[in-house]
Formats: sequence, C-alpha cells, structure tokens
Amino acid sequence: MKQVVQNYKSGELAVLDVPAPGCKPGGVLVRTAYSLISTGTELMKVSEAGMSMLGKARSRPDQVAKVMQSVATNGLPATYRKVMGKLDSYTPLGYSLCGVVEQVGAGIDDVKVGDLVACAGNEHALHAELNWVPKNLYTPVPDGLAPRHAAFGTVGSIALQGVRQGEPQLGEVALVIGLGLIGQLVVQLLAAAGVRVVGADPDPSRCELAERLGAAACGDPGSAAVENAVAELTDGHGVDQVYLAAGGGSNQPVELAAHLARDRGRVVDIGKCRLDLPWNAYYEKELDVRFSRSYGPGRYDPEYELEGRDYPIGYVRWTERRNLACFIDLMARGRVDVDPLISHVADFEDAVETYRRLKDGELRAVTALFRYAPAESEPPAKAEAPKLEIPAVRLPAARTAAARPAHAPVRLAFVGAGNYASSMLLPHLAQREGVALSAVVTTTSLSAANARRKFGFARATTDLDAVLGDSSIDAVFVVTRHSSHASLTRKALLAGKAVFVEKPLALTEDELASVLATVEESGNDRLQVGFNRRFAPLLREARARLGARTGPASLRYLVNAGRLQHGSWYLQQGTEGSRFEGEGGHFIDTASWLLGADPVSVYAVAPSGNEDLQIVLGYPDGSTATISYVTSGAPGFPKETLDLLADGKVLKLDDFVRASVYFENSTAGRKRWVSSRLPKARDKGQSNELASFVKAVRTGGPMPVPLESLVATTAATLAVQASLGAGAPVALARSL
Repeated sequence: MKQVVQNYKSGELAVLDVPAPGCKPGGVLVRTAYSLISTGTELMKVSEAGMSMLGKARSRPDQVAKVMQSVATNGLPATYRKVMGKLDSYTPLGYSLCGVVEQVGAGIDDVKVGDLVACAGNEHALHAELNWVPKNLYTPVPDGLAPRHAAFGTVGSIALQGVRQGEPQLGEVALVIGLGLIGQLVVQLLAAAGVRVVGADPDPSRCELAERLGAAACGDPGSAAVENAVAELTDGHGVDQVYLAAGGGSNQPVELAAHLARDRGRVVDIGKCRLDLPWNAYYEKELDVRFSRSYGPGRYDPEYELEGRDYPIGYVRWTERRNLACFIDLMARGRVDVDPLISHVADFEDAVETYRRLKDGELRAVTALFRYAPAESEPPAKAEAPKLEIPAVRLPAARTAAARPAHAPVRLAFVGAGNYASSMLLPHLAQREGVALSAVVTTTSLSAANARRKFGFARATTDLDAVLGDSSIDAVFVVTRHSSHASLTRKALLAGKAVFVEKPLALTEDELASVLATVEESGNDRLQVGFNRRFAPLLREARARLGARTGPASLRYLVNAGRLQHGSWYLQQGTEGSRFEGEGGHFIDTASWLLGADPVSVYAVAPSGNEDLQIVLGYPDGSTATISYVTSGAPGFPKETLDLLADGKVLKLDDFVRASVYFENSTAGRKRWVSSRLPKARDKGQSNELASFVKAVRTGGPMPVPLESLVATTAATLAVQASLGAGAPVALARSL
C-alpha cells in the first residue's frame, strides 16, 4: 500500500510503498476514503523538518532538554547516534480520516465489513491507503453523512474537548482567538450551545467565514473592532471564556485574553501558542487558565487507546471516543457545517505537491483533504456494475377498487399538516367539489386544531389508529417528515385506505421492500407518491408538441436547489436521509415520464468541496438523462431548467414559466412552438395531480402513476447514494 512519510532530518516528503498493516484483535482494518490535512499541526511539522539543526532545536526546546539529559546519562557519542538515527528515519503524517471497514479483528462486534467509520490518532489514522484502528479510536458514520465530512472527526473532537473545558453556559459570551480550522469549529460549537461568539484573526477572509458560520462579530486582534464588539455584547464586563486557538511565537493572544476576559473568566488553551502569562493581569482578574488535551480523556493512555479499556461513563462522561461520536452526530444532524471549511481536495497521489503548495503559501486553505482511489482489487469502472435489487412488485389480481356511490364525497384524512401540506396540497383540496376533509392527525394538539380551523377538517386528533380504523375515510395523505413515510404508508395500506404519500416513499431499500410486502399482504395497491411535475400543464403540452420518439434521447435537467437555511430539518441526514433522497425523486420521475421508461442504471458523482451532485440515468433504449443537482448556484437563477433532444427536435422548459419545442416540418421547414402566454404563477402540477388522485379514488380506476414506476423512481433515488459510495455506476436489477 502507499503512505505519506517525512524524513525529519532532511525534510523530504514522499509517498512510499509500504507493507499493509495486519488486522490485529481489538480493532479494524480500514481502507481510507478521505483523510484530512491539518493546515496547523501538520504544516508546522513539515516546516520544522525543513529547518537547520539549530532551527529545529530552537523550535523544540522540550526535545533539546531530553537530549541533554540523555547526554548526561549515556554520553555524547551514544546520544548522537540515537538522535541522528531517529531524525534520519521516515515518520508518518495524518491523524483524521474516514474510510470503509475492510476487515474486523477479534473482539469487535460494533461494526462489520463495509461499514463507514471515522478514525482518529496520529498512529492509526494516517495518510495511508490502509490503517489498523483500535476500538476506542473509531466510530460508525451515520447514513447520509458524506465521507469527506466525516474525515473531520478528529479535529472536531479536538475543538469539542476545548469547548467542554470552557464549560460554556447558555447566554454567555466567548472570544475565540485564531480562526483557523480549530477556531472555526469552536465558533460553530459555541454557537450551537447558545453562546454568542466574538472572533479574532488577522485574516479578513477567515473573519468573514466565522461570521457566516455563527460568530456575532470578528476582527483583527490588533484593531479596536474586537474590543468594541466585546464591550457591546457584555456591557463592558468582558467575555466569560477565551479560547486560544492560535499558533506561532507571538504572546499577543495571551495578552488579549487577559485584557478582554471578565473578572474570574476562563481561558482555555487549545492551540500551540506562546504562553508567557502576564502575572499582574491574570492575578488581578483571578483568571482560570485551563488546557485542553487533544481529543479528550483517554488520549495518550495506552490502556485506553491500544487495549480498548473504556472509562466508566458514570465517572468520565466524555472520553476520546465519545467525543468523536458526538461530533460526527452533530455533523449528521446539521448542527455543524464543515463543508465551507474545505478549501481544496487533492488526489492522494499528489500528496507531496499538495504539501509543497501549502507550505509555500501557493495554496491558501483553511483545510484540505486527500481523496483516495478505490482498492486495486476492486473491479474497475468498466467491469460489471454494482447492482441494486428492485423488490418485485407482486400486484394483487384486481387493479381497481369499488367506485364511490353517486354524489358521495371522497373523504380524506391528513397525517401531518406542516408547511408543504398547508401551502401546496390543502388549498387545492379545501374548496374542491366532491371532497370532504374528514380528519387531520398531528403529533401536537395545537397544530391539529390550527389545521382544522384553517381548512375546515371535520375533526382534529392526535390518534392515528382511530382515524385508520374509521371505515368512512377513503384515502389518507401522509405528509410528515421523511423518516416516517414508509411506516405510515404501510399502516394506511393495511387499513385498506388509498394512500397519497409525499416523496420520498422510502429512505432505504429495506423500507421500500417493506412497503411492497405490505401491498402483497393486503392486496391493496392504491398508492400514489407526490411526484407532481409530470402533471404540470406546461410540461404536458410541451411533451405532446414534441410527439413520439423513434430514437434515443438526451435529457439535461439543471436543479438550482440552493442552500438550506441553518437549522432546517432537511439537514438532519442521520434520521431524515440526504437532501437528494428527500426530493430527488421529483426530478428522476420527471425525466422517466418524459422518456417513457424506467431507468436501468444510475451513476452519481459529487464534485470536490461542495454538495453538488451530477447524476446520469441510463434507459433501456439507450436514452440518457443527466441531472445536475446543485446547491452552489446563484439564488436569483431559475430553480429548474430542462432540455430534451431527440430525433432532430428539442424540448426546452424554463422553470415552469415558459416552454418551447423546436422541430422541422417536411412542408414548412424549421418551426418552433412557444407557450402562448406566461402563467400567472408557476404551476408544477399539484392541482392536476390531486384531481387525478381524487378521481381514481372516486371511480375505483387505476392510480395516476403505475406502482412499478413509483418503485423504479424510488430505487433509482436510493441508488444515487449507493453509486457515490461505490464510485461506480449502479445497475437497477429487478428481483424475480
């Protein structure tokens, strides 16, 4: 395998071929996906290696003291040979990574082969293709958290331990000095804990970034801006805590901490800066100076780190591993955002050049990542693609249901009445003739009462079972958070109801299989998923104008999704799935409807440093659909633009405001159809979709979208994450 190493004597950096580590008991063998380059600690080490021997001695007086002690004990010649031998050896770099478990050692039962884990340790989470990691230095990564983000686990734990040492309280004010990688993470953690934060750093770009990530104000530590912000936020008393996250030889951070801390405030040293404490300043305020030791309790304890002996939680609440798991969870739930901190992603093979550019200042980065290629033993991309089995759709014999009696309204129940239901569904149904809103079910009494008052439901309740057991209700709308869709759909189908469930139908393959098993068990296939765009009038007219195809088509779909507001539950990937899993089915369904078939393959890639996705869908006749799902675009640009090219014709859709079709006519030559007028508002098909669903329930006819299509779209949406994980196309294979 390959590993990044450095010779501390000569300063040489190299990517060496070294033997792969074995999988020892008490740990796991991890194949690295991403490893993080610490632009503070590692670059300091790289810079020191390039110094003269005198420079090295000056930078490490602690090591010089050890050498002098060795000289006194062992003599100069023996000490010289020992020191030179140690200096003239290759040493590893790296201490924070994310990877896939390749082998599990004896005594490990919390992860299995194939699991994604975040790993820590300057001896176990190295810049190397394979690492053996003991139990207390890894933690599983929740579904939905990107591997490049999980690679921040170690540095996040360092920041988290520093914050714990400061013991922040709700409403306090803190000063963070140094807004590099650790400082930016400390800012976010404090903001998440309800602390107002002032940042200090001479780099204006880092100050701007910290303010975007939650700081109340930031500025140059030598300016009056920081002091003024502290005075304003604390009524002149000074900050409750100061976090020293700076490096270098200046004593300014320590002096600034004393100047801006309140009486009996706390000063926490996280970085490696000069600590000549001004005695009078610290004494007069009786400042509490604390040190934060790396990732937390357990660090540097071989019995904890190597032998896996945990500390009892009743005595040590936050250990090294529990800090690591906590930070990973915070990222998965969207409470900490590390994506803006990723300035550069380099291929692992370019490690030496990347370090050179960082050291020379050619590459300015808060942090950078190494991205690793798949193992050589894995099949290349052109080999047989990974497969995602689409569960068989065993439909009941009867594909229709009994029609409603003449003039009897279709009685509907809503489970959930949040923003989407209240703004996009219920307004279309509340005044629709032949529809009765019978019941609304919510988890809180007040939200149910509000929905009843606004839309005229006959009753409001928190008792789901009572509603499902009501034989007078014909159909149930499931409009809750994504994680509950599959289970609520199953309950409603088993109760014999027609079901309209907002996308997504399922977040995992197991959930999808369970829904289909319920269809088979109950004989009830009366199911519709809220894929509304195929019902949009403008798009339907454009499709009719395009006409039938005779050859393969090429479709391009740009979704300018934009960034979510901080705190949105869509960011809770650990429980609610990824953002694309939540809404990506819309765009896959639209493409498949336009192409008249279900996809047979999915290939997804994510550009470095952001959450944008490029997805290519393959279809049976050779047609392709490329969906660009981007969050980094300009907010003012239209959200959805689509082009479909086939048989010398082009269909163009501009954000459901205008549609065009270009084609050639044998008699009239080149022609173009353009939608005759701009709609008063974007109509993405919700009204038509609901009308079709209500009609199917009333008449007992087929549901608006075949169940096979709903399943295929859901499976293709899930395959996006599978493709990202495999780094290869995923074939959608139907099970028998």
